[in-house]
Amino acid sequence: MVRNQRKIKGYWLGVFPVLSYHHLKDNFRALRTFTSLDQPEFETLLPSFEAAWHAYVYDNHITKKTRKRRFGGGRKARLASTEDKLLFILVYFKLYPLQEVMASLFAMSQGRVNEWIHKLSAVLDSALGHAQCLPERDPRNLEQVLAMCVSVDCIIDGTERPIQRPQDPVKQSDHYSGKKKRIP
Repeated sequence: MVRNQRKIKGYWLGVFPVLSYHHLKDNFRALRTFTSLDQPEFETLLPSFEAAWHAYVYDNHITKKTRKRRFGGGRKARLASTEDKLLFILVYFKLYPLQEVMASLFAMSQGRVNEWIHKLSAVLDSALGHAQCLPERDPRNLEQVLAMCVSVDCIIDGTERPIQRPQDPVKQSDHYSGKKKRIP
């Protein structure tokens, strides 16, 4: 693995490995631990993520009117490959580590991690929508979704929320849940 030495606030953190898909793809346990995906699942998501990334780059960088130089000029990004970009955002969403921890894992600054999180969150959302992997948000479409997924069992997890009950006893009984006490 590539090694990185970092100095934060005057202290050397030593040498530690940098995460990359190239090194994790053969270690199925580590890939699953960091992303909750196996290699075939990762590879299945990759083409739609790549298409979403190229659409993001085209919309936000290539056609940008205020460019001072051609696209591709300047320093090269730490997350050069699309696989590493997908790994980065999946690790973030799986583990939700501090941005400073992500900076150490991927050998970049905390500020750069923040920028990548904001960029890649939108790209992943677009990719999952393109791959039709996002959950249905509209309850009116639930019957259609369940009809498409015949073999899927459905569990609805609901939480009772307190409401302001009416003063009228007849209307009040319509809103009674059966609970005696509210647990704080």
